[in-house]
Amino acid sequence: MDLALPVWFEVGSLVVLTAILILDLLLILKRPHIPSTKESTLWVVFYIVLALIFAVLMWVFAGATPAQEFLLGWMTEYSLSIDNLFVFVLIMTQFAVPRKLQQEVLMVGIIIALVLRGAFILLGAALIENFSWIFYVFGAFLVYTAIRQAMPEKLEEDEKQETVIVRFLRRFVDISDHYDGAKLRTVVDGKRHFTPMLLVFVAIGVTDLMFAIDSIPAIYGLTQSPFIVFTANIFALMGLRQLYFLLGDLLEKLRYLHYGVAFILAFIGVKLFLHAMHVNELPFINGGHHIEWAPEINNWVSLGVIVASMAVATVASLIASSREKRTESIQR
Repeated sequence: MDLALPVWFEVGSLVVLTAILILDLLLILKRPHIPSTKESTLWVVFYIVLALIFAVLMWVFAGATPAQEFLLGWMTEYSLSIDNLFVFVLIMTQFAVPRKLQQEVLMVGIIIALVLRGAFILLGAALIENFSWIFYVFGAFLVYTAIRQAMPEKLEEDEKQETVIVRFLRRFVDISDHYDGAKLRTVVDGKRHFTPMLLVFVAIGVTDLMFAIDSIPAIYGLTQSPFIVFTANIFALMGLRQLYFLLGDLLEKLRYLHYGVAFILAFIGVKLFLHAMHVNELPFINGGHHIEWAPEINNWVSLGVIVASMAVATVASLIASSREKRTESIQR
């Protein structure tokens, strides 16, 4: 039997996770450096194991369903976060961020993402509580997002949106041509200027906003618990900085990853539509009555779809990259 999570567990979990995030931030500020592959691997494994332990604790204290919902939410958000890394790579390249400063930039980006997603989670919870028809809207939005995600032009459009905002900022703010460590302000010819770091933070903030708009409806298609939604987001984002350095050049090889993410979003969109039919109250649909014949997709099926989608996209990407390398070596 599934129980509600104890309040002490929810509060204690948030306190511990906040402490880990603060410790992580302090380590970066105290020792800014380019992490080695070994260091990045250990941190990524640590956060993955931590998420799995958290799922087990949820199983013990609240039963199987909340634990399954957390795993589903975490894996979905992790998939979307990896896709987010592609845009981060574009931003770092576009603004020529020194590699030594990229850890701090990513950490600030993660904090911005947590704040934005926290706000969207509260908004989503309020909408779900008061308007059951919002599931139709979420479902339609996710299907639209999935179609857009599958198009190669998506990243280019995102980059253009950031460029427009950056150009607007440059027009009204004095910005220096060079970085001054991780500082936001510097002195040029006796006059105070912002450094390019401001533009980087703005670009990452815009990116985080777009991904928050995409990801929150997706996870609400798997669980309606704000606590599970928020903790799944925290765990997905916590290992993102280390994952960025671990994957490195491998990100360029994962060319089909966005198709896997698109399929997951479309699947969750359909699942939301089916759930909306079960809680339907719209008078012009089935006379305002619940649609009982609509099938419910259980958590195990959802888990299988998410894992299979990411596995197929990753394997297909690596095979395509390997074939391309072989062709290039033959042509030489």
